[in-house]
Amino acid sequence: MTIAIIGGGAAGFFAAISAKENHPNAQITILEKSRKLLSKVKVSGGGRCNVTNGCTAIKQLSTAYPRGEKKLKKAFRTFSTKDTMEWFESRGVPLMIQEDNCVFPVSQDSQSIIDCFLNGARRLGIKIETGIGVKAIEQVGGQLKLEFIKEEFEARTFDKVIVATGGSPKRSGLDWLEKLGHKIEEPVPSLFTFNMPDEPIKELMGIVVEKAITSIQGTKLRGDGPLLITHWGMSGPAILKLSAFGARILSEKGYDFKVQVNWVNQINNDLVMNGLKNIVADHGNKILSNYRPYLLPERLWHFLVEKCDLPLNKKWNELGKKGLNKVTNILTNDNYSVKGKTTFKEEFVTCGGVSLESIDFNTMQSRVCKNLYFAGEVMDVDAITGGYNFQSAWTTGFIAGKLA
Repeated sequence: MTIAIIGGGAAGFFAAISAKENHPNAQITILEKSRKLLSKVKVSGGGRCNVTNGCTAIKQLSTAYPRGEKKLKKAFRTFSTKDTMEWFESRGVPLMIQEDNCVFPVSQDSQSIIDCFLNGARRLGIKIETGIGVKAIEQVGGQLKLEFIKEEFEARTFDKVIVATGGSPKRSGLDWLEKLGHKIEEPVPSLFTFNMPDEPIKELMGIVVEKAITSIQGTKLRGDGPLLITHWGMSGPAILKLSAFGARILSEKGYDFKVQVNWVNQINNDLVMNGLKNIVADHGNKILSNYRPYLLPERLWHFLVEKCDLPLNKKWNELGKKGLNKVTNILTNDNYSVKGKTTFKEEFVTCGGVSLESIDFNTMQSRVCKNLYFAGEVMDVDAITGGYNFQSAWTTGFIAGKLA
């Protein structure tokens, strides 16, 4: 049996190794369009590679996927985060779970993961070809014929094909799969940070608020977690969750919208107001600049006070009802104009791809083209940041490889 894996990234290598380990007599070939293998693995997690997430409860794990949640819930029963950790550690890559549940190699170097894949492929006799891009697939009898972008490569036939080409930023990049009869969901960016060219808060770049709540005005989108102020706007999990779950909505808005920030992780305004009244009662003679509620970073607190048009040298007991209302409002319902987006680090994640309606998720086989399988982000599956996108690549790659 001959199996071609189209794509030399995370899902492609995992599918290839899974296929060879489950079918030792099969001839496995990885076909990679570029000259670089595992390029996304290399830059993931700032070059440390966030291989998966420490969450082992499948119901909770699946909620990290704005697209694919229900289908993945079943797939994770076949290959879960626990299986991923055992898989790497049994192959000589010890892992560590951080406080935020992100899982990294103990080496803190993505090269450990890359070497694991390359050594595994070499050991198993998996053939790897780079600089060979596929432009078309054709069913010929029970086999699949691949045609290549470069004319010097002759068409080749395989018994099975696994497509693991990753997310395509443009719909045109998926035309060859649409021609086979697959439904395509329009690709748009998923994980991105918010640009705020007109907002002076950018001057506070580097400040992190560990627990913030974010929302998009006029929608039901909500995010929470650490929020990072950057020199272009805002980032961090509280923002990235909004960008993932709101990928289509924010695209339709042309990335021009208002984000609301609750700096104190408390949605009950009355509790916030009562907390401020307690400060007035207990520390009323202190000036605003010297007493920060909720232990907010000093520069941020000063910025918010000035945004309320309150003098920093005003005493807490001089605020009055109007002043307390202003402070409560800015702590729980601060607003900023977003005009544009920036890719999160060097990672590009797409919402969209081959529709899950076109794929049998029990096997990862195409519903419209026999012996064709899918793995990874080429499908309409994506997640928030935290190792979840790699986990769906490992899970779908494992299933596709095993059942191809």
